[in-house]
Amino acid sequence: MDTEIKILCVDDEQNVLNAIRRLFIDDDYTVLTATSGNEGLEVLEQEHVQLIISDYRMPGMNGVEFLKEACNRQPDTVRIVLSGYADAASIVAAINEGQIYKFVPKPWNDDELRVTVFNAIERYFLYKRNKELATELQKKNEALSTLNEELVRLLKEKSSHLEFRSRVLATHQNILDSIPVGVLGIDLNDTIVLYNSRWVDIIGKNWGALGQDINGSAPQDVIDFIREVKEEQKSARKMELNGNHGKILGTLMDYEHCQQGIILAFIRDGDI
Repeated sequence: MDTEIKILCVDDEQNVLNAIRRLFIDDDYTVLTATSGNEGLEVLEQEHVQLIISDYRMPGMNGVEFLKEACNRQPDTVRIVLSGYADAASIVAAINEGQIYKFVPKPWNDDELRVTVFNAIERYFLYKRNKELATELQKKNEALSTLNEELVRLLKEKSSHLEFRSRVLATHQNILDSIPVGVLGIDLNDTIVLYNSRWVDIIGKNWGALGQDINGSAPQDVIDFIREVKEEQKSARKMELNGNHGKILGTLMDYEHCQQGIILAFIRDGDI
């Protein structure tokens, strides 16, 4: 483990501190000591520790009071209480106020204490990693929330744009339908792409539909005229369509962005 492990031991008996130092002399731990709660808090002002082992009964500030203040200053530390007075009230007070990990009675079993310390340190790094993951997850959720807000904004803009385009197209169609001239548009593959209501009145309702091929649906005179427009780019002639006499005009449309096709206009005699 790359992180330096620091253990703070607080006990008013020096022989207890010496015993704990000897217990962990072969382990990769840095053992800090203090002989009182106030001295322990001074150490916490200078050092960040992963584990605190404190005696319960000490003159002046007892173990519960010390651990409570230590928890306020370094809440991530794991806290262990040592005590030869294992009464239930003391244990409950230490757990509730000092938020301890474990209550170890004196005299302790060396092997059990070493296992307890090892598990406590593992708990510290597990808690730290979980906290880091929670923070990372929160940041990702915030970023995702920001992204979702941006997507909602873009969708609203897109929806507004599409709604506007829809209104424009509807207006264009209304304008076409208001013109007293039959209008037909096909692409260069002879597919019907637009027509107005006047064209339907002239040709008849069953002549064709959007997306259909003009060949076979329009009168042969119209098909021949379309071929002529393709060759000449524009043309005009007198014509009778479905009993309607008038003049048909055609032009080749060739704009950027693949806007290519044929526009026909049929003007019935007397309409203009």
